[in-house]
Amino acid sequence: METTVIFQRLGISLLLGLLVGLQREYTESGMPGLRTFPLITVLGSVAAILAAEFGGWIVAAELLGLVVVLAFPNIVRIRGRDPDPGITTDVAVLLMYGVGALVVVGPVPVAVAVGGGVAVLLHFKLEMHRFAKRLGDADLRAIMQFALITCIILPILPDEQYGPPPLNVFNPFETWLLVVFIVGMSLGGYIAYKFLGRDAGILLGGVLGGLVSSTATTLSYARQARNEPRLLQPAAVVIMIASTVVFVRVLVEVAVVARSILIQTLVPAVIVMALMAIPALFVWRGVRREHGELPEQGNPTELKSAVLFAGLYLLVLLALAAAKEFIGQGALYPVAILSGLTDMDAITLSTGRMAQNGSLAGEQAWRLILTAFLANLVFKAGLAGMLGSRQLLRQIALLFSIPFAGGVLLILFWPW
Repeated sequence: METTVIFQRLGISLLLGLLVGLQREYTESGMPGLRTFPLITVLGSVAAILAAEFGGWIVAAELLGLVVVLAFPNIVRIRGRDPDPGITTDVAVLLMYGVGALVVVGPVPVAVAVGGGVAVLLHFKLEMHRFAKRLGDADLRAIMQFALITCIILPILPDEQYGPPPLNVFNPFETWLLVVFIVGMSLGGYIAYKFLGRDAGILLGGVLGGLVSSTATTLSYARQARNEPRLLQPAAVVIMIASTVVFVRVLVEVAVVARSILIQTLVPAVIVMALMAIPALFVWRGVRREHGELPEQGNPTELKSAVLFAGLYLLVLLALAAAKEFIGQGALYPVAILSGLTDMDAITLSTGRMAQNGSLAGEQAWRLILTAFLANLVFKAGLAGMLGSRQLLRQIALLFSIPFAGGVLLILFWPW
């Protein structure tokens, strides 16, 4: 088995162990939890790797040792000597025994990585327990729903194209894989918001808002600025920073689905981000001690939201393919504008996918993405004006006008 494949399978074992361990840590005290379950799953994987060299008895021996280790705490509890003796160290001993054998017969990098991972899991005991205790019911629900759409729904979807050419762009597995990717990024921002949001200042508030939902952040701060005029400039700065972070998210998506156009997209993207960040940071210097309340974010892993995003992505992909085939290249820009008004993820992923498979030129792909981003800025400015105040609209319009003008010039005159 190749070293890369071994690492992939060990990584899957580790993640599955962390998932189950997190759930047990949160709901059952005194039971194997956030550190023990990853050790057990990796132990099973290491035993299977060693079995290829020594035979299947290795798996049976490791299983027998694990049964003994798991039985010991229950015996102790029955006798009443210690209500929670713990088994993490015992499982780590069994695993490190396997790692020692793996050093001799298996790929050394794999053995080193597993041994180092065991040390990390054992060392960060307090931090991992603290993390589990700080999670609320809604947070754990979000993580488990992400496991649902990733581990249960994704593997059963067919990996083949559907539809008549040239509209045969629907691949259920690829579509849902992108849903997993987008939901995963949103979940990361959601967890960061839960742990940092209450104490976030203006700068961090804008970053977190952009990671989770720049639209929700715009709505919240527009309302705050309307009720509290002193928050006018802080609200404008947060909205500006959150919108800047959206482009960071766009670049991550391009890097994942369309690496071939990443370099072409990177330079214009960095220019527009600089045109957004510099004015925002200039205004932030005068109001950085102000604090606004971050919006209460919804669960980004709800199955309904995932299905809606999959539908939106497919709709945009079909619209782009149909416009290119039946109307012409010029019709792609209205599609980009309409899809970019409320959501940047669908247009970015669909455009990137078309560029990656060669049906769209790279220089046109990033121009479509940037066009959608400019439409998104206009939409957020309109929200700020409708839900906020005229003063906020003027402030946002002034700040947005700089990157908007720069973006238009890039679309028209950038050479590649």
